[in-house]
Amino acid sequence: MIAFVFLLVFLQSLSELYLPTLMADIVNIGIGKGDTNYIVKIGGLMLLITAASVVFSIAASYYSSTIAAGFGKRIRRKLFNHVEHFSLNEFDKIGTASLITRTTNDVTQVQQVLIMMLRMMVMAPMMCIGGIIMAVSKDATLSLVFVVVIPVLAATIIFIGSKGVVLFKAMQIKVDKLNLVLRENLTGIRVIRSFNRTGFEQRRFDATNKDLTQTAIKVNKVMAFMMPIMMLILNLSSVAILWFGSIRIGNEDMQIGDLMAFLQYAMQILFSLIMVAMMFIMVPRASVSAVRINEVIEMKPDIVDAEETSGLAAGSGFVEFREVTFSYPGAEKPALSAISFTAMNGETTAIIGGTGSGKSTLVNLIPRFYDIQSGSVLINDVDVRNLSQQSLREKIGYVPQQAVLFTGTISENIRYGKEDATEEEISHAAEVAQAASFISEMLDGYQSIIAQGGTNVSGGQKQRLSIARALVRQADIYIFDDSFSALDLKTDALLRAALKEETKQSAVIIVAQRVSTVIHADKIIVLDEGEIAGMGTHSELMQSCSVYREIVSSQLSEEEIA
Repeated sequence: MIAFVFLLVFLQSLSELYLPTLMADIVNIGIGKGDTNYIVKIGGLMLLITAASVVFSIAASYYSSTIAAGFGKRIRRKLFNHVEHFSLNEFDKIGTASLITRTTNDVTQVQQVLIMMLRMMVMAPMMCIGGIIMAVSKDATLSLVFVVVIPVLAATIIFIGSKGVVLFKAMQIKVDKLNLVLRENLTGIRVIRSFNRTGFEQRRFDATNKDLTQTAIKVNKVMAFMMPIMMLILNLSSVAILWFGSIRIGNEDMQIGDLMAFLQYAMQILFSLIMVAMMFIMVPRASVSAVRINEVIEMKPDIVDAEETSGLAAGSGFVEFREVTFSYPGAEKPALSAISFTAMNGETTAIIGGTGSGKSTLVNLIPRFYDIQSGSVLINDVDVRNLSQQSLREKIGYVPQQAVLFTGTISENIRYGKEDATEEEISHAAEVAQAASFISEMLDGYQSIIAQGGTNVSGGQKQRLSIARALVRQADIYIFDDSFSALDLKTDALLRAALKEETKQSAVIIVAQRVSTVIHADKIIVLDEGEIAGMGTHSELMQSCSVYREIVSSQLSEEEIA
């Protein structure tokens, strides 16, 4: 289709180059009685060529817009699909706000330039070269005007364009920053209002917005010089052509019709250079956007499947950590050091510890959200690095620390864990998660709509729906990353009792802050500064682990401990 657009533009340019010659023939022949038929004939041909030029122009505009829109669609899809394979490390490197800007604003910049290039990449060179050839054929001596004009015009375009590239790059970075500030304000609006920091955030946004505005004004000031200078050169060229052309007509070296045609060819030549100038205005910004898009597309995910992957037998849920050490990129010390433990089928393994002790980091290694530096994480004696990410995660029902719901119905949110889940399976998962009671009280039950971000349900209801989404998967391994924090003690107890019955054949790993959540676990792992401070049942740890005793004593009274 691109070749077809180029053909249309070529035909349009050809017709526009031919029109001045026909007009010169009419003027040169003079208007006499015997020449009326010739004038009508040539005039009709001119009208026909003009109509064809209009058709070619409309068709070229339509198809170039279609190509550019399709290109934008494919790039956005490619970006999204590629980002979907990123590990959490890549998200941390680029930033969510920047990824949003690159997928929307940057793609739009490239798309707009593509439309322009499809129209002008053929037209501008052809109008310029064709115009010069036709002008020289009319009067080679008068064409010497172009020897002076074209280098001056080209030098001006290159000079101004080179100044704009640096500013366009800075502007895109500042668009990223503005998106970041805006996103933080929108997601953190409750915190901002609760601490009366609205004024501070407004000033912060204004400063970022002003910084972007000043850069945009600066770059537009630079580019604003281009068009006046272009028009000045264009008009001075017209004056020079008319001046010297009139002299040549007076000397009978040139006809009036040829001068009119020559002037039109001169305008076509100079306008083609102005087209190039317009591309110089947009191409620098689009080139910056293209580089930013390529940075994402060319970024290789840290976590990839091995060339040869192993399979897992159905019903396998045995998890083992062997001397696992993990560090975040750029961290001064490991987040986890020499972690070794096992989580058996049919057992509940609880992980407890202070804030920043590495609890969430540990469970994030099981679905391979990050890769470890040393040691091994094994599922049924197979290293997770030797499994495909899809087969590994199909075995896991994961409930994140921050409950995330998607726009749609309650049924669709629960079914997110298993696409082909039946209504009975959805209802059963909701009952086990203690969500059936509040769902039945809603007007449309399981077809009730969840607003964006789950803003129309409470924190506890979000957690229960997230748990139901994991349970409907009927997984071999369940990971609950502090997923009971928003539940009251009664609901927490009911949920844990129902879970124990539901997950008899699975390995259950629970991260929790509350002692009451982990007290009945088959095995409790106590983390302290990324290391295992103790492991065992509640009664064993009360005897052997001082860290655990401190946690228990800070949450329970002496009577409850006894």
